Amino acid sequence: MNSWLWVWLGLALAVAATNHTPGGPDEAPDVATSSPKEGFEEAASDPEGDCPPADDQEVKMEFATTVVEHEYIVGFKNYYSKEARRGFIAAALNHSGVVKWTIVPRNNPAKHLPSDFDVLEIRETEPRRGLAALARHPQVRRVTPQRLVVRTLTYVNASDAEPAGAVIAPQGNKAFWHSTGRHNGRRLLKAVPRQVTSILQADTLWKQFGVTGKGVKVAIFDTGLKKGHPHFRRVKERTNWTTEKTLDDALGHGTFVAGVIASQAECLGFAPDAELHIFRVFTKKQSSFTSWFLDAFNYAILKRINILNLSIGGPDFMDQPFVDKVWELTANGVIMVSAIGNDGPLYGTLNNPADQMDVIGVGGINFEDQMARFSSRGMTTWELPAGYGRVKPDVVTYGSAVRGSNVAGGCKSLSGTSVASPVVAGAVALLVSAVLHRGSVINPASVKQALMASARRLPGVNMFEQGAGKLDLIKAYHVLSRYKPQASLSPSYVDLTECQYMWPYCTQPLYYTGMPTVINVTILNGMGVSGRIVDGPTWHPYTPQYGHHLRLAFSHSAVLWPWSGFLAVSVSVAEAAALWDGTVQGHVQLTVESPAEDGETEPRTSTVRLALKARIIPTPPRSKRILWDQYHNLRYPPGYFPRDILKMVSDPLDWNGDHIHTNFKDMYQSLRTNGYYVEVLGEPFTCFDAKHYGTLMIVDAEEEYFPEEAAKLRRDVDEGLSLLIFADWYNVVVMKKVKFYDENTREWWVPDTGGANLPALNDLLAAWGMAFSQQVVDGEFKFNGQTQSYASGTTLARFPKEGTVIRHSLRDQAAEIVDGLKKKVPDAAVLGLYQTRGAAAGGRIGLYGDSSCLDSSHMQKDCFNLLSALLHFTSSGHVPSTLTSEHVQPVTSELVLPERMEGSNLHRHSKVLKNGLDGQSTLPLPACARREWAHPSPVNQSGPSNLYQSAKLLSVGLESPILPLNAIRQDVLKSPQSGWPEPASGVGAVRMSAARRPPLPAYALIGLLTVSMFVVCYLYKQSRALMT
Repeated sequence: MNSWLWVWLGLALAVAATNHTPGGPDEAPDVATSSPKEGFEEAASDPEGDCPPADDQEVKMEFATTVVEHEYIVGFKNYYSKEARRGFIAAALNHSGVVKWTIVPRNNPAKHLPSDFDVLEIRETEPRRGLAALARHPQVRRVTPQRLVVRTLTYVNASDAEPAGAVIAPQGNKAFWHSTGRHNGRRLLKAVPRQVTSILQADTLWKQFGVTGKGVKVAIFDTGLKKGHPHFRRVKERTNWTTEKTLDDALGHGTFVAGVIASQAECLGFAPDAELHIFRVFTKKQSSFTSWFLDAFNYAILKRINILNLSIGGPDFMDQPFVDKVWELTANGVIMVSAIGNDGPLYGTLNNPADQMDVIGVGGINFEDQMARFSSRGMTTWELPAGYGRVKPDVVTYGSAVRGSNVAGGCKSLSGTSVASPVVAGAVALLVSAVLHRGSVINPASVKQALMASARRLPGVNMFEQGAGKLDLIKAYHVLSRYKPQASLSPSYVDLTECQYMWPYCTQPLYYTGMPTVINVTILNGMGVSGRIVDGPTWHPYTPQYGHHLRLAFSHSAVLWPWSGFLAVSVSVAEAAALWDGTVQGHVQLTVESPAEDGETEPRTSTVRLALKARIIPTPPRSKRILWDQYHNLRYPPGYFPRDILKMVSDPLDWNGDHIHTNFKDMYQSLRTNGYYVEVLGEPFTCFDAKHYGTLMIVDAEEEYFPEEAAKLRRDVDEGLSLLIFADWYNVVVMKKVKFYDENTREWWVPDTGGANLPALNDLLAAWGMAFSQQVVDGEFKFNGQTQSYASGTTLARFPKEGTVIRHSLRDQAAEIVDGLKKKVPDAAVLGLYQTRGAAAGGRIGLYGDSSCLDSSHMQKDCFNLLSALLHFTSSGHVPSTLTSEHVQPVTSELVLPERMEGSNLHRHSKVLKNGLDGQSTLPLPACARREWAHPSPVNQSGPSNLYQSAKLLSVGLESPILPLNAIRQDVLKSPQSGWPEPASGVGAVRMSAARRPPLPAYALIGLLTVSMFVVCYLYKQSRALMT
């Protein structure tokens, strides 16, 4: 018995020794001032921590920008002193006729430093003469309007939030159009007691290696942080970039974000020893200016910031000075992490700058690994109408019910992508601090590559929701520790048959004569800030898998800068496969080259492959093919294009792209379910062959039309093409009523069109004697036994007597908005059907005065059944029984037609109009795109059946097996350190040296020897006993 007691004692000693963490409290002489030590590690081991209970709140964020009247940002081609910049401006304006101009003073920490811009105020009757003179100056890069940025944060208890829907403002002569916060949503968020750092296993890096963020500079652009907050030990600098005389956080958002990144007490952050640089860029009223950000960004570059968290964003991707400065930041090695937006679950709601290729855009999930409803969805929309959007977000992580620091101390829980962003920023700070020795290998591209290659894909969620998948901190550490500089692609493969991840590509097969399918691939270049494609792209069809049935065309960035570029792949079907049915495969190959780094003699090169798989079917019949007009849809930015439903005062801008895969996604799914094939036209009407299509759909169109388009459309309809138009309101008096007056800029912001451009549509329809009216009506009626909503629609003013017109009694919404009167429109003509009399079998025309029932952005009740009935008419010529009722009456009285608004700025954003001395006129008709199809290089091989698993191994060089954490640590410690700031002396250095110790400490060896000795003695005694 005594022998066994000693055996167990030895085993306990061995286990205790092997579980001993190197760098523990007794091995860190300076823990009192700089180590996570006891409070840090104790809290990590206690899932509950010491945070007081707090109700979970969701951050409701509204973001808006307006142009500041008379103020312009003059960007220079280099950094110059204040005197030099003033000299350039004076020289440019000397002979321009502009006499009164002022450089707006900027009283912030960068005011005495060289800068690459100035804010100029010009109050002349013809300021554009001066602006043109400035733009011609050889040292001036660009002249753009100054913008006011307003972000409205509202904290809503998750249990109290209401479902998304209309917010109806008081109407009449009082303010009709005002802001109340963008979205509301009801959902129960599970209260999670654990720290988010524990869930993502940050404590593994803390405890095993003493990695806590030391040596990394993190900038937080937000609402500030009060001095001496007990949660933070390394606040290096607090700076104020606003006009208010305070550095403190009056709103609490900046404090919370800083806590998620670097809190060292209670609700723990990921990198408590990271050096925090707090940039206060928003006032107490939550307003800011582009110029404030530009100065603060310049200062961040000067301070050699490593990581910058921007938990803000908005739809204005055309604020060019801001976008330029983001590129400059990342070009200088700053890893920017930004929230993707809280405008989900609608698609096409990505926020800037998270939608930029060089920025890590972060979406949100809950602690059940489900996509958070609020998280914005892709695709990016600034490539429209001619191109197709890119995949965003890049990764997703926990953004629901996350606990962080409170202004007054203690903790609170918040939800939103502005919460998910600092989770990733804190994780990146922790990762970078673990690989500081790798120098320039760690850059914005390589970190993004590591995060995406290691992400865990969520099942049943598409790539425009989750990007590469859920953040996996430990796996990202493995990838980044063994990373080799190279190029990679996002998405890393294209499988047009893989649902759900490859939605929407997987929902519609390819066929001959179809519009080319465009896949917009992001190229990430971890070899250097700049690069170029030196070989390819080349198309390699797999002969055994019929890859020769595909035709591919490419366009790509001439220069990959900063750290990234695009590759647009257009996929079409060869004529030989017009009747073929099957799956095809192949791959695209290209080589990226970057300049040699210090100590290298040859340029860096990396060859990457994009595996491609698609399904081809025989060409569908003409009657089942629909062509969606994307070319004539305009949206914010750059202009003020209002929402189609006037009651939606909380979200007045039409900014989701009006694409079948963004805010018309549900309509698209309905059409596919009903057997229709939907293609997108991103060019004028002169660029498609009408004989392939049964119906051309024009929905919510804001653009004008070229005369050549109107003429061709008339011929196409005469020859059998059908036309289906869903319009919206257009009334000049109402448009003036819904304009904004901004108190800060003292400027009126007037819509450039109504819900749709009815004057342009009426010009298009004039050949058939049809027109929409300026009436704005609202209400409900019965269709096929179901209640149908008609929201801020228009009515028919002209229609042929031979046609079918359906009428319903609705409210006069224009009278309600303009005069505050409640009126009825008893026989509002809402729908018209007409069979044309062309030379051959003429096409059919269907007109409906409201598109909001197809638009998911603020849909009250969908009208997909009505759409199906209308398409039955346009494809077959038969009027369904559901469209013949007692409400069918011809248009007898002629209503007033809408007229174009005088002084409209539509020409500034139009692809059709130009503004001259003699008024507005049309631009020359652009040439149709001519794709240069790549010459195929067939390969006699078969591709893998699962492209995801294959591409995952090739994404960032994970050919080697993943080693245990200890093995990785021993390997990376042997490499020299260079490039990044040296880790400060203290606990970090002590623990790193401790990590060099043998994996089996002396105590463990003694314990095992003791156990072995007593086991041998026990066995010897037992054998002697048996012998006797």
